[in-house]
Amino acid sequence: MQLKDFYTVNDLLVDDAVTTAQITINKDHDIFKGHFPGNPVTPGVCMMQIIKELTEEVVGKKLFMQSSSNIKFMAIINPEKTPDLEIQLNITETETGYKVKNTTRFEDTVALKLSSSYTEKQ
Repeated sequence: MQLKDFYTVNDLLVDDAVTTAQITINKDHDIFKGHFPGNPVTPGVCMMQIIKELTEEVVGKKLFMQSSSNIKFMAIINPEKTPDLEIQLNITETETGYKVKNTTRFEDTVALKLSSSYTEKQ
């Protein structure tokens, strides 16, 4: 985990087509002291890191993000109000690595959608 104690994986269900993770963001993590004091917002780059780490766990390999596209931050993830997230990953193996399509939700709200390509870390 790149950010120690930033989140906890509560459940990870790996299916043939879609992997679903239930995670909880640690609202007391130091990152929220600066992002932003009194109004914490989960940084988008941290969400992208979580997606990479979950993908690594599913495929059993260390990965390097090659590219990301169609990144859509659709709702603010405030760890004090909505720390529990559902992260869906559609992971496809390619000739050069893996492609991942992600949808992240809290309650009935879609917070993030993105597509990423990863190569195996050397």
